[in-house]
Amino acid sequence: MKGFLVLILLLATACVPVQPWQRGVLADRRMQWARDPERDSARTHVFSVREGASGGAGGGGGACGCD
Repeated sequence: MKGFLVLILLLATACVPVQPWQRGVLADRRMQWARDPERDSARTHVFSVREGASGGAGGGGGACGCD
């Protein structure tokens, strides 16, 4: 019974490739997690300047990891 439930959950997920013309719809403001991405970006910038360090809230820069 447990295996059947896991199988149903795995089959219920829909993973499909996104076509280039569909990416505009997914990038729409209504599809974002944040209510106001501009304000959240500004707030993250202020916090990183206030703390005197960058990183922790996003991805790094260079491939060598020295950013």
